[in-house]
Amino acid sequence: MTKQQYEKISTPFRENPRALFLLTRMDKGITAGIFAAYPLLLLYLFFTEREKCLPCLFIPAVSFFLISVFRKIYSAKRPYEVLDITPLICKHTVGKSFPSRHVFSAFIIGMTFFYINKPLGIFVGILGVLMALVRVVGGVHFPKDVIAGGLAGILWGLVYFIL
Repeated sequence: MTKQQYEKISTPFRENPRALFLLTRMDKGITAGIFAAYPLLLLYLFFTEREKCLPCLFIPAVSFFLISVFRKIYSAKRPYEVLDITPLICKHTVGKSFPSRHVFSAFIIGMTFFYINKPLGIFVGILGVLMALVRVVGGVHFPKDVIAGGLAGILWGLVYFIL
């Protein structure tokens, strides 16, 4: 993504305070919603299908840890570091952009839901796609970051929950 491409996709939000407000609330709201739903799923499993509770806890936890270690080692720069832009989403982190951990987490949690309840898993996956779009438009991730995060979450979930 170039600075001009970013400006083209972000200008409608920069010029419209309501759109910018919606974008920033979507970033916080989707994140909070997914991460609040996950412990509720674990609690549900604890009382109904206890044998699935530990895998649904440890598979996302281990994968989150591994993605975090990879990001720290690889430490790709963020759009606002490379393109000299002001992101729409307030972020001060340096590096650690690839892959998007927010999007990865949304998709691994979505795969966990999919393992238990397919319609809920699809719904969380749709929220993950929206989150990916928001993170790119917000200027805190490149498209490759969110695509890699989403694919990693889906593939990790497929390997451990589905296959």
